[in-house]
Amino acid sequence: MKKARVIYNPTSGKEQMKKQLPYILNRLEEQGYEASAHMTKREGCAKEEANRAGRNGFDVVIAAGGDGTIFEVINGLAELKKRPKLGLIPAGTTNDLARALGIRGNSIERVCDILSTGNSNPIDIGKVNNQYFINIAAGGKLTELTYDTPSKLKTMMGHLAYYVKGVEKLGSLKPKKVKIEYDGKLFEGEIMMFLIANTNSVGGFEKLLPNASYNDGMFDMIIIKKTNVAEIVRIGTQALNGEHLHHNKVMYVQANRIKIEADSDMQLNLDGEYGGKLPAEFVNLHRHVEMFCP
Repeated sequence: MKKARVIYNPTSGKEQMKKQLPYILNRLEEQGYEASAHMTKREGCAKEEANRAGRNGFDVVIAAGGDGTIFEVINGLAELKKRPKLGLIPAGTTNDLARALGIRGNSIERVCDILSTGNSNPIDIGKVNNQYFINIAAGGKLTELTYDTPSKLKTMMGHLAYYVKGVEKLGSLKPKKVKIEYDGKLFEGEIMMFLIANTNSVGGFEKLLPNASYNDGMFDMIIIKKTNVAEIVRIGTQALNGEHLHHNKVMYVQANRIKIEADSDMQLNLDGEYGGKLPAEFVNLHRHVEMFCP
């Protein structure tokens, strides 16, 4: 009998996962899986459990939670020689990867339908400084808000919590001098932030990188050059309609290997989680994980 392990965050999605878990396990059992669940209890717990499940021969590992849960699960599976198929039940604040794959989390029945069909696609992931990300890597003060926003605030306010923290950070934005090498090309200058994406959904914006594809072997990178707060707000407004790529302070490139250095501290955001600091080299691992998709 095939084995499936559900790794779920009990605080995600306004704490709905506990109520939905019996239904999820029952649906998996109906599809012929020996199904079991693991509740995360601390940071790093989902990573450890995903790695253990993979080493113990589980056929499927399902991440049930937000982008932070899928980030940990990916890091638990990425280095295994034989990796289980990956399933996703979105229950977080933003659910960027789920948006990009067309998995809508407002109906647990529909999400379980996707798992039940068995349809899957190979997905690229990124490697950076011995860590892995599946959706986004970023740097710059404004990108820190996803991991600076308290979990309780996200539970109470949902996506609005990020806007509250974002407004707080606007006044502290300062440019950083960087050196960026990408596929044999070079950019040097002062920037406000950078985004390296694997999909077209970043921070809930689905038109931020409209040409990004999750299995083309390429990252899509946006660099916002040195500018003022008013222009950053204007770029953010244009991003709602996908018009920001024509702004003279926005640089857009595609590459499968990117190396970034900064002359002062710049933290990394990996799938919404703190990922250390620059310097860093980002490498696209083409079609590294098999994932259930609509």
